[in-house]
Amino acid sequence: MDRYRQCQQLLAQLEAVMQAHDLWETTPPSRAALQSTEPFAIDTLSCTQWLQWIFIPKMGQLVQAQLPLPAAFSISPYIEEAMKMQAGCDSVLAVTREIDQLFEQ
Repeated sequence: MDRYRQCQQLLAQLEAVMQAHDLWETTPPSRAALQSTEPFAIDTLSCTQWLQWIFIPKMGQLVQAQLPLPAAFSISPYIEEAMKMQAGCDSVLAVTREIDQLFEQ
């Protein structure tokens, strides 16, 4: 299976895990919050908001358009720290670790 297909499956899995743990929001953050220039939009969004409204859509766009995927990144350390006291952390972290491993190749 190619990286695009693997990535697409992992993004869908991440979305499903977030929904299963009631971490998926129906109302998007403000436009200003989404335009943060800080890593992980840490100044304007929660970790789960960043995953839902920035990470999943942007990665999905790259996959759908078959554009070059980023190389060697790791989001799991941030997810682990930001969600350490939150329900669903272990489930979300399991998927983000798989995503990180995909991009280590």
